[in-house]
Amino acid sequence: MTPADYLPIALMVLLGLGFSGVSLWMSWRIAPNNPTPEKLAPYECGIVPLQEPVQRFPVKFYLVAMLFVIFDVEIVFLFAWAVRMDEFGWAGIAVVGIFMLLLLETLAYVWKRGALDWNVSVRRRYRPVVAPDLEEEAA
Repeated sequence: MTPADYLPIALMVLLGLGFSGVSLWMSWRIAPNNPTPEKLAPYECGIVPLQEPVQRFPVKFYLVAMLFVIFDVEIVFLFAWAVRMDEFGWAGIAVVGIFMLLLLETLAYVWKRGALDWNVSVRRRYRPVVAPDLEEEAA
């Protein structure tokens, strides 16, 4: 390929960058700028925030979301493999078997670590520890 073959691609990139730049500049120049307290207040789902949250948002939700994405991508790979399974033969079955073993090991690990356990009060690491000498005094 010659450099002239890339001319339409370069022209489209320049056209796209130019259009986005001109659009941003025009919106900045034309848009009215009159901020009010109502416009500057945070907005979420129509609920007006009356106070700051009592506690931080748990990281647990993000962990579950990442695990969902990981195992969702795994399903995409399995569908792609299933479509071409007859072409891969026994080598393809072995590779997918190793892939599945690694994913099952990952699932067992996150399960053991309590990433899928939402009941925090029954987890061993959150149970209150009673000193041995207090148990003897109580008996």
